[in-house]
Amino acid sequence: MATGKLTLEQINLIYKHLPVDISFVDENELVKFYSDTDHRIFPRSKNVIGRQVSNCHPRKSVHIVEEIVEKFRNGEQDKAEFWINKPGVFLHITYIAVRDAQGNFRGVLE
Repeated sequence: MATGKLTLEQINLIYKHLPVDISFVDENELVKFYSDTDHRIFPRSKNVIGRQVSNCHPRKSVHIVEEIVEKFRNGEQDKAEFWINKPGVFLHITYIAVRDAQGNFRGVLE
């Protein structure tokens, strides 16, 4: 790790206790990670790991996800934010382009 030294158990505990949900999709648009918390708004199954991100969203929003990923990939955009009004919860969602030190697109952090 660049800024510390944690055990795998500590890393997992940190992710489990974060007050936000996190997902990571790699440059091939495959789901590689999600934080598994008791308070997760959009429940995930371990079956999503390795799945195309487009297969993990409702059909009515897939085109938006694909557009965001394409804009990140071609460097047109680095961040996308929006609000969702889900019954009982008003959610703020942020997608962030993940780039390596050379600026190459490496994935999406949600």
